[in-house]
Amino acid sequence: MQHKPLNGIRILELGGYISAPYASSLMCALGAEVVKVERPGTGEDFRRHKNDRSPYFIQYNAGKRSLAVDLKKPEGVALVKALVPRFDVVLENLRAGKLASLGLGQTECAALRPDLVYASVTGFGNGGPFAQRPAYDTMGQSVGGLYSLLGDAGTPQLTGTILADLVTGLSTATGVLAALIGRASSGAGQHVETSIMEAVSTITADAVSQYFDDGHQDPTRQSRHPQAQNFCLKSATGEDFAIHLSSQQKFWHCLVEALDRRDLADDPRFATYPDRERNYFELVEIVEAEFLTRPAREWEKRLTEADVPFAPVLTVSGYINHPQTEWLELVEPEHNGVSLLRPPWRFGGSRPEREGVAPRVGQHTREIAGEVYDDSRIDELVAAGVLFTDS
Repeated sequence: MQHKPLNGIRILELGGYISAPYASSLMCALGAEVVKVERPGTGEDFRRHKNDRSPYFIQYNAGKRSLAVDLKKPEGVALVKALVPRFDVVLENLRAGKLASLGLGQTECAALRPDLVYASVTGFGNGGPFAQRPAYDTMGQSVGGLYSLLGDAGTPQLTGTILADLVTGLSTATGVLAALIGRASSGAGQHVETSIMEAVSTITADAVSQYFDDGHQDPTRQSRHPQAQNFCLKSATGEDFAIHLSSQQKFWHCLVEALDRRDLADDPRFATYPDRERNYFELVEIVEAEFLTRPAREWEKRLTEADVPFAPVLTVSGYINHPQTEWLELVEPEHNGVSLLRPPWRFGGSRPEREGVAPRVGQHTREIAGEVYDDSRIDELVAAGVLFTDS
């Protein structure tokens, strides 16, 4: 079996949908054992009608084990409490205060294991005017300022992917790993808290800096481009290219070379970075017109030879099937009948292998409950509807 950095770490996940499950799926890929607590019968909502065959559920839950227990019943809560001391991490993303009301909050769980890392993910934090509001990715992107940056001024544009949920999962995993490292030296547990609203700040940091740098003026999608010196350009054959020039003056000269427009290098409107920022929209018109004169294949050759920082604007299918994606081995084909994205790291030159498929609801109930209860007690709880097993 491949050795992974988190081998031996156990995580008890109470939550659903994306933010917490994505965080634990990353740690699962790094070797942690993740036990997913689900409601009896239907399991978590993200299974939808396909159960363990849902591509969404598989992406965020492959390799985990499923414990189906009814937390609305005292016996179900008692079982989870009995299990807590056996885990290094409790990870939850229920509405603020929900688990505390069941007796499974951070205070109660830390009393059962003082060195426990208890990670809470909420929509907007555990206090304040928004604390009890329901929160999904759309709310996080909206209140976090992302939508105002992704369209023209005055026209917020919904995104095509769940940026807020995914960055919250990444932020949560980072916090948990930091707490585990801290515990290794101090022996103390931690309560790690984050929210969708806070996590989104990690990807709006540049825009916030621009706000303070520009006299408290709200940045927009359009205000970023002159500063970043980036362009999205259409070729004569219809393919789009993205170009970014902000880092070094030499790249401006590289673009001039690729365009075969050396006259632009002597144009005082574009001579320096501040000049190009000031006259960005004039420059855009010139470059856009040039790009429409040549096919994509020629631009690919010209830009590469001139060392211009550029990339083709790919669709998802283009990204999945791109030779660079294939070289990176980012896509794991036909995992439990569904192709998945692999975790984005290598250790010692090898990418962590995903071990196990997405669990069926209650697939591991008996063996997990068996860590603290004997068979007769488990049978009683199954008969009473407190536990659910698929076997």
